[in-house]
Amino acid sequence: MKNFPQHAFHLVDMSPWPLTGSISALMLTTGLIKWFHLNSSSLLILAFLTTSLTMFQWWRDITREGTFQGLHSSLVTKGLKWGMILFITSEVLFFFSFFWGFFHSSLSPAVELGGLWPPKGIQPFNAFSIPLLNTAILLSSGATITWAHHFFLESNYEESFDGLLCTVVLGFIFTLLQGFEYMEAPFSMADSVYGSVFFLATGFHGLHVIIGSIFLLVTLFRLYLFHFSALHHVGFEAAAWYWHFVDVVWIFLFISIYWWGS
Repeated sequence: MKNFPQHAFHLVDMSPWPLTGSISALMLTTGLIKWFHLNSSSLLILAFLTTSLTMFQWWRDITREGTFQGLHSSLVTKGLKWGMILFITSEVLFFFSFFWGFFHSSLSPAVELGGLWPPKGIQPFNAFSIPLLNTAILLSSGATITWAHHFFLESNYEESFDGLLCTVVLGFIFTLLQGFEYMEAPFSMADSVYGSVFFLATGFHGLHVIIGSIFLLVTLFRLYLFHFSALHHVGFEAAAWYWHFVDVVWIFLFISIYWWGS
């Protein structure tokens, strides 16, 4: 019998989803440009469809290999956790660039801005209206995901399901309120560096909230199907870590851009 080498790492099966995901991401950015400049959303809609299909099938394959095929050993699980930690670290650095741009412009406003911050003609949001409400919502969602994780470790799946459901609902409420805030905004992305930094930072955070809400929704569905156990729930943990990251970034956004920056 041929002896196969024992590797100290996880060798994944061949998959088309990284390729379709990258093509979908390219279509998404190109579709946004086409929508902005030509007012045509056909490519953007197609990109959303292909991205959604890739997400669904990739999650399906990971769920299948981890839950039913038994391929997620302790070594593989450790690698997945480190991968998630490094991914979140890269996201922290991503948002750090936005904060750098914001403080670079706000601490020493240029002459073109009138030497003022916010620039002359910009009416900033009231930090103690919708932004404060969204802060309370996200902090509450951080408490509910911790509640869900705590009861899950105690094998109380009913309480865990309720806590996770509350987290998903709070995430979607946050997104709706942010969308309402954008529609009522007294300035646009084209209004000096203030508008650019504001919509880039808060918009990308809103995108992360949407992604995190989908992540939690998939976790909720898997919890309903009893895919997790107290000893094997790396998907649950990854979703919780990502959501806590979203919470912390929003606190910094609220303090610096909405409150101090206004």
